[in-house]
Amino acid sequence: MENNYHVPVLLKECIDGLNIKPDGVYVDVTFGGGGHSREILKHLGKDGVLIAFDQDPDAQRNKIDDPRFHFVDQNFAFLKNNLRLLGFKTVDGVLADLGVSSHQFNEADRGFSTRFESNLDMRMDQQGKLTAAEVLNTYAEDALHRIFGMYGEVKNAKSLARAIVTGRVDRPVLTLADFKAVAAAHIPKGKENKYMAQVFQALRIEVNKEIEVLEHFLSQTADVIKPGGRLVVMSYHSLEDRPVKSFIAKGKFRGEVEKDFFGNEIKPFKIITRKAIVADAEELARNSRSRSAKLRIGERI
Repeated sequence: MENNYHVPVLLKECIDGLNIKPDGVYVDVTFGGGGHSREILKHLGKDGVLIAFDQDPDAQRNKIDDPRFHFVDQNFAFLKNNLRLLGFKTVDGVLADLGVSSHQFNEADRGFSTRFESNLDMRMDQQGKLTAAEVLNTYAEDALHRIFGMYGEVKNAKSLARAIVTGRVDRPVLTLADFKAVAAAHIPKGKENKYMAQVFQALRIEVNKEIEVLEHFLSQTADVIKPGGRLVVMSYHSLEDRPVKSFIAKGKFRGEVEKDFFGNEIKPFKIITRKAIVADAEELARNSRSRSAKLRIGERI
């Protein structure tokens, strides 16, 4: 099923980056269609273990029938606790493929895509309370301005926020059509698709608290990955890539790397990829989603 669910990006590079030991314990924290997980299992021996995380109920349908495979129906923000519940204090490698799966974009009623007329939902976790519609209808103007500017890099974030707050007085913004009606004067002609993609990215990141969740997850990898184990993370926009790059390089998200009394750097990972790995021409031709992918690898010191 995973082929039409989601084509895994940079598959070989991710597997090579994990440097898989046949009897090792590995974690795929973004299971989705299971493409990366199936490839990891091919490299594991009978004593190897693969643990996969995904909070999306749709992803559960792709579970793998294999005694070495464990599925955790949770957000990867809860990595450490769930590994302990399964009896693993440490693991040999962790893989994260961030962003939204092709399947989620293609499911009209999930509200992730600007291609379909639908309710503005955008929850990765269907049990979550906050939807994109709620953000648009309840957030203050300055909060909307901040979200559009910071998470979507929307040029006219301030005037868009004002238009939404003014427009929702007459009628709530619940669907894609409602949004387009209220924002019509602010959507640049000829650049509608790019603009809407930026706005939708901003809303999705806010609804799912993606940056906070990512930082919380990365911090835990320092505790759960064994020395010599690998952290392999693929991101699709600079807002995700920045914390990944910073954490692998410095063990923190802001400020300079800490040093001990003797001036030695104190950080959990050594960088394996000086520059992010990106898709080659062949993969770009095969899978347009790989265009923005950046892969970074760190090894636990």
